Amino acid sequence: MTSTDTELFDFTIIGGGPTGLYGAFYAGLRQMKTKVIDSLGALGGQLSALYPEKYIYDVGGFPKILAKDLVEQFAAQATQYEPAVCLSEKVQTLVRDTETGVLTLTTDKGVHRTKTVLIAAGVGAFIPRRLDVSGLQELEEKGIQYFVNDTSTLRGKRLVIVGGGDSAFDWAMALAPDAENCTLIHRSDKFRAHEDTVEKVLAGRTDIRRFHELKAVHGEDRLEAVTIFDNRDGSETRIECDNLLLNLGFLTNLGPIKEWGLDIEKNAIRVDSTMQTNVPGVYAAGDICTYHGKLKLIATGIGEAGTAANFAKTFIDPAARAFPGHSSDSK
Repeated sequence: MTSTDTELFDFTIIGGGPTGLYGAFYAGLRQMKTKVIDSLGALGGQLSALYPEKYIYDVGGFPKILAKDLVEQFAAQATQYEPAVCLSEKVQTLVRDTETGVLTLTTDKGVHRTKTVLIAAGVGAFIPRRLDVSGLQELEEKGIQYFVNDTSTLRGKRLVIVGGGDSAFDWAMALAPDAENCTLIHRSDKFRAHEDTVEKVLAGRTDIRRFHELKAVHGEDRLEAVTIFDNRDGSETRIECDNLLLNLGFLTNLGPIKEWGLDIEKNAIRVDSTMQTNVPGVYAAGDICTYHGKLKLIATGIGEAGTAANFAKTFIDPAARAFPGHSSDSK
């Protein structure tokens, strides 16, 4: 049974990751009554749920920072203005009253009313890509994993990492120094990770196996070894290991968001230069939105959230300025 919150908010944010939290901060700066709704049980979005122990290198002001520590900073910045926070709550519908302009969000727990909305839901619902490999499913969470929540459990271990993107190389760089040994396999010699990260991993302790793929995993109650094969000649190699990390990306789904009457392009919400969607008063920022030249970076998302919050202010109050001035000018 759902309950209705009759209180009308100025700015309601769907998503409690870095983009949503920065939007909450800026809305507070503009003195908007703000609410954050997130389907997860804690703030932080993917940073908290997928890789809290991974270092982030491309956020301004931090040469490197653990994802969980970055989340802590974003949350501290956002909550100083005391937004209402609703966790473990999934938004199902969004409806705009054409007469009053009020937006109503229905979740699995309640009904929320607001003047404007910022959709900052990342890539939507996500599940890791899986391989059709003999024995893999039986050993998941028994040495085979898609996420790392505690790097201390991998110290001194024999590790095999599968993937050629940022996650695979970031984990290789983070884990190899404290592992007994670390092998990274990728199906080609073309890597999708940042060039600097690739260079550092190549110069480190990780054994890079290009043109190799996973064929089988071995073990009874726990992973003991993997078999990989060279996809150029079919030759096989058995590697004794304790942990296998699969970094193959995620399958994403916008879920109910696709039914909200928004302009959707390639699983993302199209926005204009103010970050507004085709629905008046509804904005989007971060990985979930798209426009020409879009880059999916944390730095991009927080800039988009700031833009959305400022233009939402002018949507609510046409007499307000979109540019609020510099925060250093205010007390």
